[in-house]
Amino acid sequence: MTTDQISHQSSEASQLFEPPADFAARAHIGSMEQYHELYRRSLEEPEAFWREITDGFEWMKPWTELLEWEPPFAKWFVDGTTNISVNCLDRHVAAGRGDRVAFYWEGEPGDTRVITYSDLLRDVQRFANALRALGLERGDRVLLYMPMVPELPVAMLACARLGLVHSVVFGGFSADAIRDRVNDAGASLVITADGGWRRGRVIPLKGNVDAALADDSCPSVGNVVVLKRCENDIAWIEGRDVWWDDAVADQSDECPAEDLPAEHPLYILYTSGTTGKPKGVVHTTAGYMVYTATTAKLIFDLRDDDIYWCTADIGWVTGHSYIVYGILGNGATSVIYEGAPNAPKEDRFWAIVEKYGVTVLYTAPTAIRTFVRWGEEHPDGHDLTSLRLLGTVGEPINPDAWLWYHRVIGGGRCPIVDTWWQTETGGVLITPLPGAIAQKPGSATLPFPGTEPQIVDEQGEALPDGTRGLLVLNRPWPGMLRGIYKDGWGVPGHPGEHGDAERFIEQYWAKFPGRYLTGDGAVRDSDGYFWIIGRVDDTLNVSGHRIGTAEVESALVSHAAVAESAVVGTPDPITGEAIAAFVTLRGGIDASDAMHAELTAHVGEKLGRFARPKQLRFADALPKTRSGKIMRRLLRDIAAGREVAGDTTTLEDLTVLAQLRGDEE
Repeated sequence: MTTDQISHQSSEASQLFEPPADFAARAHIGSMEQYHELYRRSLEEPEAFWREITDGFEWMKPWTELLEWEPPFAKWFVDGTTNISVNCLDRHVAAGRGDRVAFYWEGEPGDTRVITYSDLLRDVQRFANALRALGLERGDRVLLYMPMVPELPVAMLACARLGLVHSVVFGGFSADAIRDRVNDAGASLVITADGGWRRGRVIPLKGNVDAALADDSCPSVGNVVVLKRCENDIAWIEGRDVWWDDAVADQSDECPAEDLPAEHPLYILYTSGTTGKPKGVVHTTAGYMVYTATTAKLIFDLRDDDIYWCTADIGWVTGHSYIVYGILGNGATSVIYEGAPNAPKEDRFWAIVEKYGVTVLYTAPTAIRTFVRWGEEHPDGHDLTSLRLLGTVGEPINPDAWLWYHRVIGGGRCPIVDTWWQTETGGVLITPLPGAIAQKPGSATLPFPGTEPQIVDEQGEALPDGTRGLLVLNRPWPGMLRGIYKDGWGVPGHPGEHGDAERFIEQYWAKFPGRYLTGDGAVRDSDGYFWIIGRVDDTLNVSGHRIGTAEVESALVSHAAVAESAVVGTPDPITGEAIAAFVTLRGGIDASDAMHAELTAHVGEKLGRFARPKQLRFADALPKTRSGKIMRRLLRDIAAGREVAGDTTTLEDLTVLAQLRGDEE
């Protein structure tokens, strides 16, 4: 990072937002002194620190050994046994909280359900008995490909209750993606639905599963359980396919939970890799259980009267950790919504906040920038005064979007927890604790207790504050991934005991042995606050100047006319790499040559002349998946003048590509 960039970053962050006094007074962690003491204990007295936390959980056999660390392989709460389903459900019901609402569910067409902890425990036990009746046994893998309906967490928790290993596949993925994941995991069962609602149309989930399993291409699968959601026409294979309702019809409401070792695998979640082949990230039971529940409690400052809403899809790790396991682990009440944020209108999210009295909202910067583009009239049309805390997840948030979120959605009164973490980390690692840590727009701020991030150079040497480098983690933490899945996982002496150990080590540990390489670039400021720049492979080198795409995007969005931007690198014969920018403008502002010139100059003013985009294209929208992730590889193809390659089935709107290709540079 250049001196100019650091200066620019500091000026954007000149506003410091202290926790409101009334918020801090009631918060779990209510002062910087309390945070510093908690953080100190977590590093210097880890056994006492984690003992105090884990005493609040239900253990079938309490642990006596905290950590076995043979880099890069970790075991947490080594000799303890437990069950995460019991900790999410049974212990709350046993404590007399069975009537508390677990989920307010809203379907996109407007159908609703209210599900208490007692309801959820009953449904989980019945479905667990149905899984057992289908012949599944501890350690078997189950693939879930479902819409955002209550039966998805039911299925996850039922698997966890029996010691089955679930692998949730986001409902926007194609048949090919399902097939690859089924075969990699060796799944015995697929759980799906006839369809799911998205912007008023039915997504043919069962049809995609049928295509994935066609021609005996997934020989490990014995059955497909199908939930009736949309009642669309589907094909049916007798002997293989089973209706959900039929499977649970005669099952008992009682299903004793399996007593599972701390390191029993809980789930496999596939994430993209540098080789293009998805990696099956494995999370295990006890460490993940403790870490997700603890981070959820302290970061979202969860209280008994909260109505919490994470807008992510459960198909991603955010949904696993902060819709299902971490939230239910605290006995909290949350909202699940099935559909799109603009179905039927652009105010759907704000209508839901008002309807349920949402107090904690956790969403993505991509969504926030979309809301900015749609205009303030949509949130302004609803009563959002129930909100007391806001959060962001998924990518660094640019300061202008942060400030809009704070002002328009939070009414200037709500702290914002800007959370940094990954699929691999299991839970949040860098974040403000909202009652203690002052927020700087665009900074994830300080480490969560028990974690030790550091900024280093290419040789692994610590860098001084204000210098951008590689973000690493110097010690293990309970929620960390245990490896990359491979047949034979957990079988002592088997070549696959630790999964794909070679890939695991190469991906995360080889560069700095004993330290986890996050793959993200970051800088720490003079207050010790971390600023995440973005993926290392999203760093451009323009005429010898290194710059992060996120920095250029932030500069563009700081212009009053810009709602959202995406920046990629493209080969250039003179500079080696050139910056290509794709921009959507706020409503009522037209794309023009004058606006093109103004934005190019604006970036030059913010970051320096070398950072001005060589290409700048306007579009009504950017190419995104249904989860809201911008597909930057498609933008790289467009910027380079190449034919768009690869799978585009997860794109929300295919017409966006045509518009971008047709724009003049």
